[in-house]
Amino acid sequence: MEARAKLLGHPIHQMLIVFPLGLLTTAVIFDLIHLAMHDPTWSMISYWMIGAGVIGGLCAALFGLIDWMKIPSGTRAHRVGLWHGLGNVCVVVFFAISWFLRRADPSNPSALAIVLLLIGGGLSLVTSWLGGELVGRLGVGVDDGANLDAPSSLTGPASRSSGRR
Repeated sequence: MEARAKLLGHPIHQMLIVFPLGLLTTAVIFDLIHLAMHDPTWSMISYWMIGAGVIGGLCAALFGLIDWMKIPSGTRAHRVGLWHGLGNVCVVVFFAISWFLRRADPSNPSALAIVLLLIGGGLSLVTSWLGGELVGRLGVGVDDGANLDAPSSLTGPASRSSGRR
């Protein structure tokens, strides 16, 4: 099934996710550099990246929801999309709380702010895999003849002969 929300023939959600994913991942890396080098500059940069990543994540979520509502219920794609979306809401919440906790002194985040950032970063690995499963394995947003019930990519090759299209 093709994406519902498109710009110049390309799915908007897939275009937008690269920004929050890149910004939030880089924020994690910069905070780890801050912890290793004890240089507050890295954490200050991370603070602004988190803010931009959260805003980008909310924008991407809107278009993801629009596309998910088009996936037929009862399909594996619908279930995977639900977990992908709910997981990414949690990712954005973890990063947003981390960002909020830093507002008084962005160059010196608390241990809780760092822990929330790391949890959000770890969870984003899972939700990114789910997004890849939706596009790469199930063909959501890409192929009108997608197999929306293809088995997990962890189980072996998909068969295009079974499942809903």
